[in-house]
Amino acid sequence: MKNARRSPLFWGLLVLLGAEFVLMALLVVVLVIELLIDTPVSFASAVALTVIAGIAAVWLGVIIVGALRGHAWIRGAAIVWQVLQFAVGIGSLQGLFAQPAYGWPLILVAVAAFLLLVSKPVVQATSIREGTDESP
Repeated sequence: MKNARRSPLFWGLLVLLGAEFVLMALLVVVLVIELLIDTPVSFASAVALTVIAGIAAVWLGVIIVGALRGHAWIRGAAIVWQVLQFAVGIGSLQGLFAQPAYGWPLILVAVAAFLLLVSKPVVQATSIREGTDESP
């Protein structure tokens, strides 16, 4: 598996995960700037949201590195992320402050990434188990 040629579907998944990572990292930067220049209604909530967004960005980075190394665990982690992103997208379409311009892209990217994650070429490219050098 080390020298196996990876499918374009695998690289497409990495592009989507990379875009999600970059956007989460940008969100963290915006949240930190907001903390520094604005007075939030609840400072504790603002800090908590910033920390959670930071953890999410780091986790996406870890998923990308794991995918490049071909580890099997990334599929579960990335699927969890896509489900959460899908839920945020659905939430963005509803309520008094609905933002379809944010919701639809989140939903579409989550669905596309999910479909790529369960595709046979991506499963084959990410099948290395911990403690082994080769896929099963």
